[in-house]
Amino acid sequence: MKIEIGESLLLSWLKHIKECQLVQTNWKASYKWELKNKDDLEQLMKTSSELFSQKYGYDIFKGNKSLDQLIGQAEIDVIGISYEENQSHIYAIDVAFHEAGLNYGSKDETVTRVIKKCLRTAMCIYGYFGFSTGTIIFTSPKINPSVEQDLMNCIGDINLVLRDTGLNYKIRIIGNDDFAEKIFEPVLNVIGDVADTSELFMRSLQMYNLFAGKRPKQAASQRSITTRKVTPNLDVIESQGIDGLKEMKIGVIVRTVLRKMLEEGKVSKEEVEKMQTKEYSKETFDIQYPLLQKAALTQGKSPARYYSAPIKIYGEEYFLCSEWFEVPTNNDRPYLMKWLALHK
Repeated sequence: MKIEIGESLLLSWLKHIKECQLVQTNWKASYKWELKNKDDLEQLMKTSSELFSQKYGYDIFKGNKSLDQLIGQAEIDVIGISYEENQSHIYAIDVAFHEAGLNYGSKDETVTRVIKKCLRTAMCIYGYFGFSTGTIIFTSPKINPSVEQDLMNCIGDINLVLRDTGLNYKIRIIGNDDFAEKIFEPVLNVIGDVADTSELFMRSLQMYNLFAGKRPKQAASQRSITTRKVTPNLDVIESQGIDGLKEMKIGVIVRTVLRKMLEEGKVSKEEVEKMQTKEYSKETFDIQYPLLQKAALTQGKSPARYYSAPIKIYGEEYFLCSEWFEVPTNNDRPYLMKWLALHK
């Protein structure tokens, strides 16, 4: 089975940024499975076909005579499920990487294909998983502005026909600068913390970083050949700023970005001392425990509500608080983001 680079990137994004415990690429339904909620899905197919035909002149299910035929052709590039506090959330993503820009033919054909992918993915999630909520994403690093605008104009109509069927999926189109900020940047933020050799996108960047900035050797007889120079800003691939953190869950930011800043000495010794107090940690990060606790005080054993792996700051080991929340009744995220904006 071939693995596209875009699919590998999105697999890493779901695992490490969205913290999905289950992730699969190239998902397809088994013909042995029973399709649930079939009446609702047939109505969704009919309603959406009529709406997009009448409003835009799009024949979105062209060539598909039945629901079974439509679903039988479905393949979701990357699918993931995250489990947290007795709740689960499903993500289903189609990714297209066309170097010259997203192109399935004419502009209308390209837009039609993307709409069809989003609706068919919704049908698969409801028909085989039974989820009536979730996130459906179509993403591409390069989308022509006119195509992107037409797609964005259709998002409301996709949501409308889904809601009429009782489905509350969040439909997202992520392309161009949004692709860099919401997908690429967050993955770069965790590149140093991933050692899974099956994640080909991550491994390729890690390999690049091993040799980045090194000039190729040149034989004496080839002096006339100009040595290729590595572009300075690509000497080491890494995230810049905090834009890439918006898609990350707060725990991921703490375990990667904050941890790295502490380990690399980007926080003063004076502030490290303050981080060991409950008062400063509450005021600055809105957490209920000291951000840092010296490992020596617990004989090197991780205390409750702290990550198990110690971090070394200015030559001494500490445990980092793991009690972070981002729910309406207890949201630590604004405090952490404010601190990062001041320090990064």
